[in-house]
Amino acid sequence: MTEHIPINQSWGLPPASPVLSGKEVHVWCAALDQPPARVLQLAQTLAADEAERAGRFVFDHDREHFIVARGLLRIILGRYLKVKPETLAFRYGPQGKPELETNPESNLCFNLSHSGGVVLYAVTRKREIGVDIEAIRPLDDMEQIAERFFSANEYAVLRALPAKEKPPGFFNCWTRKEAYIKAMGSGLSQPLDQFDVTLAPGEPAKLLQIRNDPAALARWSLVELDPAPGYVGALVVSGYDWRLACWRWPD
Repeated sequence: MTEHIPINQSWGLPPASPVLSGKEVHVWCAALDQPPARVLQLAQTLAADEAERAGRFVFDHDREHFIVARGLLRIILGRYLKVKPETLAFRYGPQGKPELETNPESNLCFNLSHSGGVVLYAVTRKREIGVDIEAIRPLDDMEQIAERFFSANEYAVLRALPAKEKPPGFFNCWTRKEAYIKAMGSGLSQPLDQFDVTLAPGEPAKLLQIRNDPAALARWSLVELDPAPGYVGALVVSGYDWRLACWRWPD
């Protein structure tokens, strides 16, 4: 049985043929739990290496989520490029960030993230981009994780939050940090405690400090995303001269 996760209704339905200018960023949100017939259909779009990877998952639930996440990525990118989803080929950076194998004319840049039953896709042109999503959930070792990975300032802010605000504050911080290092393409080779972000619920998302490269603050924008109840998301894009559109994948 699929679980219905209500995607934020303020995220409109996408056009059938989306147009993406160089000054736009599009973020798509979709539920990963799909009917079996839809999963089978999406599986037909995967490349051999993706199908092999899907086959390595032990649990059906995880395998189906992987198929849906990669299949929808192919459909979405195919709409921008006006090609069949199964014809797309990907390469991967040193930290595993996917890119289109051949992309000379469109200069299409993208990133994706999934958590629980929700996936986010961010698409733009000629810009570094990173997106992250997390389901807000209790963690017994939340403060220990924050002390290990967050900056001293972030850890202090988190500890000072009221108890009910600590889980969203923690995941605000985590998604913003992940989106930034994904945009940079550096993965966890970029120490998470070497830059600061805002995290308190209700406070605007912002990069506050980058210790090894202070000038980089002027190169990156950080935006909070609200994809679905019980989830937090973050988007990091190079530059500030762009507009954001958020869409939900049709049920």
